[in-house]
Amino acid sequence: MDASLYTILALKLSLVPGLTLVASFVGIRWGPAASGWLISLPLTSGPVLFFLAIEQGDTFASTASEGVVLGLASIIAFALAYTWLALRHQTKPWFYPMLFGWGAFFLTTFLLDGISTSEVIAFVGVVAFLLLAIRALPKLSAVPISQPVDTKEIVARAVAATALVLFITEASATLGPYLSGLLTPFPIYVSVLAASTHRIQGPASAVQLVRGTILGLFTPAVFCLIIGTTIVGLGVGVSFALAVIASLPIHGIILRFLKQGARPNGYVTLQAT
Repeated sequence: MDASLYTILALKLSLVPGLTLVASFVGIRWGPAASGWLISLPLTSGPVLFFLAIEQGDTFASTASEGVVLGLASIIAFALAYTWLALRHQTKPWFYPMLFGWGAFFLTTFLLDGISTSEVIAFVGVVAFLLLAIRALPKLSAVPISQPVDTKEIVARAVAATALVLFITEASATLGPYLSGLLTPFPIYVSVLAASTHRIQGPASAVQLVRGTILGLFTPAVFCLIIGTTIVGLGVGVSFALAVIASLPIHGIILRFLKQGARPNGYVTLQAT
């Protein structure tokens, strides 16, 4: 293994868990909805696309980014299945709605794997689906936003996210760019966070977290659209810089939207928008 490969591996083993730990601690401080908002940042898809561009080339990363955009529809399917089942079957353990949510994710991914379209059309379709999903998510009454810190669970999130990035980037030659992109949005962060929140605080708080994640998906959609449409012509550095500059203000607007629902007494009222 040459020096460049060692450098890439070191980045994978440091950047991904570092981003995950920061997002986890900040998210826990602000509560489930903010936690969901934070983990909707492209903390997995961003590093995956970056490493794919370095290892497989700009064209490969561009095609993968289209898959990531479409793959966001799979996260939406996961969220709809999980939230409705979690609230309708509140006496069942957390893994009951989680398994159905994963099933919805992989079923949607299987269906999308046969679709070939441009990245712009994929973006428009996913945004339309996202807007419909926000309307379809269950309404909640006020739920507490406090969440205890569990160091073991935070470490587990970092390990899981790193493993996912390593798997996709190492298996990309076999999976191909499109399927690699489709699998990249697998809800590893939200699954771990929702499971722990569901177990500790109950299904309503877990649903709040998932809803925050869904609202934040506009950010990775824009991020990956810019990567896919500019990386071949502008290169890795400029393309990623443009993606960050364009997507972060969007995420800030979403945070302000979430704060509008916050009550001074530490509770949040969620309504379908």
